[in-house]
Amino acid sequence: MTINTEDLLNSILGSLSRIDYIKPDEVPNIDLYMDQVTTFMDAQLNQSKRYSEDKILTKTMINNYAKNNLLPPPVKKKYSKEHMLLLIFIYYFKNILSISDIQTLLDPVTKEYFESRKGFSLQSVYEEVFSLEKEEIDVMKEDIANKYRRAAGTFEQAPEKDQEFLKLFSFICMLSFDVYVKKQMIEKLVDELAGRKPESTKEKK
Repeated sequence: MTINTEDLLNSILGSLSRIDYIKPDEVPNIDLYMDQVTTFMDAQLNQSKRYSEDKILTKTMINNYAKNNLLPPPVKKKYSKEHMLLLIFIYYFKNILSISDIQTLLDPVTKEYFESRKGFSLQSVYEEVFSLEKEEIDVMKEDIANKYRRAAGTFEQAPEKDQEFLKLFSFICMLSFDVYVKKQMIEKLVDELAGRKPESTKEKK
């Protein structure tokens, strides 16, 4: 097996550079039917698919989000721009968190800012969070490159025919450990948020 890990690293870093989020002004200002929602999300987030046949969001997923109170119900079967912004949050969270954890995170945001008339809206929250993206990507690229260089120095005493694979295995393990630790941190923070919920909210569950 021959793996050009340097090319692979450059490909990964290049893909990180191309990561972008859906800008609020790219989301239609008109309410959308379900088919229009799934079509829009699939087109906007197409680059995040691992395989071409993967689905970004399906009708079943969206209906389940509404049933689990992750998403306010549509009005006359139509979804507003704020529904779309929540769906984008859900899309990213669902890859690492359970439905209940996502509900814990989004419930206070939805209750306070969905269809808010207070001047600070759900769109304001969305814009503030995603404005951090560019700086965070630069930090991630540097961290990944450092991990790659460390992994490239491992298994120097292993059989030569196995070194290439083992170095790649080491790189994958380092990335996986990073994800594992961050997931643990996120879950602890979510549990902290859940512990601060008012008693009345807990009773409803």
